Amino acid sequence: MKTLCVYYSRTGNTRKVAEEIATILHSEIEEIIDKKNRSGVMGWILGGRDGMGKKLTKIEKIKSDLLVYDLIILGCPIWVSLPPAMRAFIKEQKQNVKKVAFFCTMGGSGYQNMFQEMELLSERAPIATIAITDKEIQTGKYKSIVAEFIKEMKP
Repeated sequence: MKTLCVYYSRTGNTRKVAEEIATILHSEIEEIIDKKNRSGVMGWILGGRDGMGKKLTKIEKIKSDLLVYDLIILGCPIWVSLPPAMRAFIKEQKQNVKKVAFFCTMGGSGYQNMFQEMELLSERAPIATIAITDKEIQTGKYKSIVAEFIKEMKP
C-alpha cells in the first residue's frame, strides 16, 4: 500500500511523530506549511483562537500528487480544535484522498472531537487513529504508540 504521511506542526512535536510513522512505514512525508506566522506566544494565542473559530488559512501548495497514494495519514496538534492549516488542507484535497488515518499531538485532551471534525471534513472514516501527549513525546513513549497505530492500519 503506497502511503503518504501529511502533517502540520507548529512546535516540532507533530513533526517528530510524523517522521517516526514515515520511517517505520517507509512512506513519503509532506509538511503542510501555513503562510501565516504562528510562532511565539502570540502565534499560539491567535492559532488557538483561529482553531476555535474553525477558520481557514492560506497554505503553501503541496509537492505530492495525492491521487497516487492508497493511504494518506494526517497529523496535527490540537489547538482547541483543528488547526486552520490542516482544515485548509483537508478542504482543498479531500477529493484526492482514497483512505485516511489520523494522529494528533496534544498537551491535554480533546482528540475525539478533532478526529470527528477531520472525518466530517474529509468525508472519510479513518482506518486508524492515535493521540499522543507532549509528555509521551518527551519521554520517548510515543514510539511504542506509533508501532501500535501502524499495526492497526495493516490488513
